[in-house]
Amino acid sequence: MSSISGLPAFLAYYATALALVAAYLVVYLTATAHREIALIRAGNAAAATALGASLIGYTLPLFVAIYNAQSLLDCIVWGLVALVVQMAVYWGMRFVLPDLSARIERGEGAAAILLAAASLAGGLINAASMTY
Repeated sequence: MSSISGLPAFLAYYATALALVAAYLVVYLTATAHREIALIRAGNAAAATALGASLIGYTLPLFVAIYNAQSLLDCIVWGLVALVVQMAVYWGMRFVLPDLSARIERGEGAAAILLAAASLAGGLINAASMTY
């Protein structure tokens, strides 16, 4: 029985992580001027690249938050910090490229790759900053 003694904690953290990822996706998909899911369904690789990297950029610090959490509340707080940081990265890229959404809608890979790289870089720095 001791091999599954951590199952309740696993389920609690896993469910919390899924809820935080869902919250991130809702916030991100609402904040962007383009409709990623419709674009991805239509085969727009630029939208898939940008959204996919943003999701990874968010889950990297979420991983560290779970790993270092002293409690479930601690994990939630740091997960929300990661959400704010990742959204700041997106808005920073919108400042650099004001037509970012239009370019992604047109399927321009260069804009999507730059956003993807910024999202991953932001996530890595965010994750590293959480390791204190």
